[in-house]
Amino acid sequence: MSITVEHWGTVEYQQAWDRQTVLFDTIINQKIANQATTSCLVFCEHPHVYTLGKSGHSENMLYNPYNVPLVRTNRGGDITYHGPGQIVGYPIFDLDTFHLGLKDYIYKVEEAVILTLAHYGITATRLEHATGVWLDVESTTRCRKICAIGVKSSRFVTMHGFALNVNTDLTYFKNINPCGFIDKGVTSIEQELGRKLDLLEVESVLTKFFKQLFC
Repeated sequence: MSITVEHWGTVEYQQAWDRQTVLFDTIINQKIANQATTSCLVFCEHPHVYTLGKSGHSENMLYNPYNVPLVRTNRGGDITYHGPGQIVGYPIFDLDTFHLGLKDYIYKVEEAVILTLAHYGITATRLEHATGVWLDVESTTRCRKICAIGVKSSRFVTMHGFALNVNTDLTYFKNINPCGFIDKGVTSIEQELGRKLDLLEVESVLTKFFKQLFC
């Protein structure tokens, strides 16, 4: 089992979606033809954009004073924000090669992020009945999300993925009910540590833990 890693830099959301789809369709066609597949972990950063999952509710877009584009996508989950300073990870994985179901796959993605945050001294965990990575889940007033997850899967091949707030401008989340929640906060590594981090450095740490957990 192997994972290739690609760094796409800053790329428009729709363009990244199209490029993901090519990789996704290639793996599915390889599986149909009983050929070997190679899983790919893509890292990128998007210009300001809101995305709404296939089962999301448009009313969770509260207002849009900056006229940020809203893209309806085919991932799971509700509405979220992508923008500068946020690491977006797209694992295009053939889960059959890892002997994983979708639930266990999402658990491992969360775990890679949790371990990455621990590397920087941030204690994070999961929130029951909610995907993603959270801080202070035991507190009804301080519980906040640092990483959102939304996935599409077909024939046990995945696309879309996770968005980790590193140096993200969190004010853009005030215009939405992030992931459909009205009683949870949003945070970033910068917010928690009081300093910015180099995105490529964080991507290298994420890569280490992804390969540790999946390979």
